[in-house]
Amino acid sequence: MSGGRPGSGSSTASERDPVPAGDRGPDGGPAPARGAAPEQEAMPAGNPEPARGESSSGGAVPGRGRASRGGGRGRPRPSGARVLRPSGRERASGAVPAAREAGPYLTPAQAFDALYAYCAPALVRQAYLLAGRRDLAHESVERAFQRAWDHWPKVARDPDPPGWVRAAAHDWALSPWHRFRRRYRHPEPPPPEDDDRTLLDALLSLPPPYRRTLVLYDGVGLDLPETAAETEASTRAAAGRLMYAREVLAERLPELADPEELHVRLAELASTGRTRAAEPAAVRGGSERRARLWTRTAAAVTVVLIGSTAMTLHTAPTHYVPPVPAGETVRGVPPRVAPGPLSDEQRELRDRLRKALLDGPERLTPLAR
Repeated sequence: MSGGRPGSGSSTASERDPVPAGDRGPDGGPAPARGAAPEQEAMPAGNPEPARGESSSGGAVPGRGRASRGGGRGRPRPSGARVLRPSGRERASGAVPAAREAGPYLTPAQAFDALYAYCAPALVRQAYLLAGRRDLAHESVERAFQRAWDHWPKVARDPDPPGWVRAAAHDWALSPWHRFRRRYRHPEPPPPEDDDRTLLDALLSLPPPYRRTLVLYDGVGLDLPETAAETEASTRAAAGRLMYAREVLAERLPELADPEELHVRLAELASTGRTRAAEPAAVRGGSERRARLWTRTAAAVTVVLIGSTAMTLHTAPTHYVPPVPAGETVRGVPPRVAPGPLSDEQRELRDRLRKALLDGPERLTPLAR
């Protein structure tokens, strides 16, 4: 697995799988060949994938490998077993259908459209098993491919572009923040069949890591090391999650104790309802509009920050102004007392002083020298 892929943090799959990482598709089979000519055809080669079921610790996960699911490599798989992966001819040939009149080299848009046509229908069904909502499944796939188009140079050079997009779609479908969105507060109408409703309820009752492990291993058909790498867990932890998820489903539906029957039932459940993905041109247009919106938002925020910084520099003081210390209470001063009424003697003295200051002999007169 590529280190730059969302949702992957281990390289266990590439160390244990005899198929090179760059030659695997979204189901663990051969990856799409970049730049394949539109007239290129390949004869079906059966099932080129290795048998699965061996854990890294030497133990075996109960369940049959891919070779035994169809009764042998030469026998066809059940009709509902391909809905979670690309078609058998494309998966066997390892070539993604290229755009018509593409020429010897594909443009980025043509390569993206080919990858989208190869992976999108199966990813919508996988996301439905993870989220339990058709609208959220379509949104997850569109967001994953929009993110891939935003980072297309990195995705195009990734050893496993379908796996990169699959990890991004699964991460979006299992995001816990969807529960706070108004459009996803009310449940979606359940499947019409009772068995499908029971299976979907049992799937949604599993914790997200267990649900994702079950869908990748028993639905998509990845090997156990690849499943562990994509779920960011050890191989032993992935085996434990898979065993627990199978036990929970077998309690609700005893016939699903058979891994082959579980695989077929997951494929049938994913096929119910509308599974058609959006057009690749619309996905690319949405990605470009989102990129322009974020660019304009970033530019507006930058202008606001520059303006506020300039205003701060203009109005800020240029020298240090010491703060005025707080006042202190002066102690020891006698309190002020209001004067009382004058006595008769004081009033008589006041009258005498007033008369003497005006014309009395006591006034001093300056003498000339």
